[in-house]
Amino acid sequence: MLSLKVTNVGSSSGIILTKEAMVRLKVREGNILYLTDAPGGGYRLTPHNPEFLRQTAVAEEIMRDDREVLRALSK
Repeated sequence: MLSLKVTNVGSSSGIILTKEAMVRLKVREGNILYLTDAPGGGYRLTPHNPEFLRQTAVAEEIMRDDREVLRALSK
């Protein structure tokens, strides 16, 4: 388990990520992280945009279900 420290950043608050945390998250300075709800009432910190993942799943379903229509449109 890693611990993160909350600190003041101007008039806001931020967290300090250790080098180990950044390696485990596969992020570097300037990357965006997302705080999402996790099962059991907790939270998950991830570099993956959950909305993009949802949109990708919808697109894959459409491509699978409407393969023939998409093929005809591509001609």
